[in-house]
Amino acid sequence: MPTATSTRQAFPSTRHTVSRRRVQPPPLYHWVPDFAAVIVGLGLGMSLVLPFLRESWSQFTAPGGMATFFGDVTAMAGTYLLLVMVLLASRLPILERVVGQDRLIRWHRRLSSAPLLLLGLHGVLTILGYAQASHIGFFSEAGSLITTMSWILASVVAYVMFVAIAAASIRAARRRLNYDTWWVIHLYTYLALSFSVPHQIVNGIDFVGHPLARAAWVMLWLATAGVVLICRIGLPIWRSMRHGLRIVEVRTESPGVFSLVVRGRGLDRLAVRGGQYFAWRFMTRDLWWHAHPFSISAMPQPPYLRVTIRAIGDSSSQIAQLRPGTRVAIEGPYGAFTEATRTTKKVALIGAGVGITPIRALLEDLPTDVDVVVVQRASRVEELIHNSELNELVAARGGRLVELVGSRRQHRLDDPKVLKQLIPDLARRDVYICGPEGFSAGIERSARRIGVVATAVHRESFEF
Repeated sequence: MPTATSTRQAFPSTRHTVSRRRVQPPPLYHWVPDFAAVIVGLGLGMSLVLPFLRESWSQFTAPGGMATFFGDVTAMAGTYLLLVMVLLASRLPILERVVGQDRLIRWHRRLSSAPLLLLGLHGVLTILGYAQASHIGFFSEAGSLITTMSWILASVVAYVMFVAIAAASIRAARRRLNYDTWWVIHLYTYLALSFSVPHQIVNGIDFVGHPLARAAWVMLWLATAGVVLICRIGLPIWRSMRHGLRIVEVRTESPGVFSLVVRGRGLDRLAVRGGQYFAWRFMTRDLWWHAHPFSISAMPQPPYLRVTIRAIGDSSSQIAQLRPGTRVAIEGPYGAFTEATRTTKKVALIGAGVGITPIRALLEDLPTDVDVVVVQRASRVEELIHNSELNELVAARGGRLVELVGSRRQHRLDDPKVLKQLIPDLARRDVYICGPEGFSAGIERSARRIGVVATAVHRESFEF
């Protein structure tokens, strides 16, 4: 078993700023988001065409015909957008590398209200249309559909589950939930989908008597399920077995902050970039079921990999107590907070608290000809994490390290005047920001007001 001294020598200072890895990270395909947007738009258009192909004028003008028709349209649009939401959260590697998981999840959240609204309208309009056609009351028709038509009750249960999951994702609710609880709640999304999709395939007006349309819709959902299974289960299992990671040291960095050093096979072939993170599973009875997103705090130095963690909840406190030899499984790497998104030869790296850890790895991964300014903020001196390493890395590049110790009120980085005084040429730099959401958002606003273009601002948030 390696000693603490030997693992410290793997990540000490400037003599290891050039990685020993042989592999180059995958190329960044900037055309992917535009291509994906076109495909999504075409798919939505084709989904909306089906109700129009099926509907005749006599059906549309019959009692309840208009309500039934628009109930069909909202069902197709809502279900399709639900599928897009699943894909946004599927961690498809090519989208992860180009867009970044944080941005994909933001899109996922912004989109979430649309399918809920559309599927709710589908239920109301369809019941209304059937009630008008049968000349009975709305609630009588609703009860009849739920009790007599297959999969209707399951779809109602699924919709209630979707609403509950969406409610847990509202910012005010997220702040009251710890990450473990929020993560478990979102696992129920897949259960809700398994309840909702069969109703549309079996009962959907567009698919009854239309086997080709039904087959195409089934294939689309099977393909989506395949992407999720491969990206969320298959790839992590394969990568974890390939590298065989085990903890070799748990190291205290500052009050409430610790580093895990793990050892594994073939880490020179691990295509990770500075600034990225893995979802970590620790193979113990209490922790194996939950993936924890932690950024690497240094580039891999085979056979070692390091991650630095702040103990802010029950799970992270348990991780701090793990013993050497504990097996580790990983998902990823994820994130676009990397050198690949850089647009200029000058960068400003700004981190607060444990947010400095991906910045420390990113700094190590930058080409040597990049002009670097690093700003590290902490409430107390002892909370300046990896400060000696940052000093050596910045000094080796001839860059500048600014240490800000104190509260946010003392160092108003969200004030453009203060930020510009700190980094006078900020408008000509790429700005990488990592820390709490309020901290990062405030600096981004200041940077944009100073003149930094949107494509040169890169953020990594530690909020879920």
